[in-house]
Amino acid sequence: MFIRPVNPNDRDSWHRMRIALWPGSTKEHGEEIDRYFAGGVRDPLEVFMAFDERGTATGFIELSIRAYAEGCETDRVAFVEGWYVDPNERGHGVGAALIGAAETWARSQGCTELASDTEVENVSSAAAHRALGFVETAVVRCFKKPL
Repeated sequence: MFIRPVNPNDRDSWHRMRIALWPGSTKEHGEEIDRYFAGGVRDPLEVFMAFDERGTATGFIELSIRAYAEGCETDRVAFVEGWYVDPNERGHGVGAALIGAAETWARSQGCTELASDTEVENVSSAAAHRALGFVETAVVRCFKKPL
């Protein structure tokens, strides 16, 4: 397995995994990826992809820097915006390697904290976070009201 920054040749693999992580508009995912490669987005700032020994993409992590993250003390927090590993590769260190790449990147950006979130009902993601040293800081329900 190896981890490296995503490049335009990875577009289809990244797109496939984004759809698996965030089911929804295939078109929107493709447009966001295209804007990322064109330099037209601020979020994510960095994307790493994991590959198996055959060179097949097996996971990705999207990263940003936020001015605030729940439970963090600094105002420059590296944040995991998206983290995905193909189901058949889970439990084999791919997710840990992606988080390791995120930590290295975060330090290179001057960050001293790495934060993340997941949906309340996503217990497997919460368990993966805990297994890699993340500490749960809050459970939040978000609301909106159209005006």
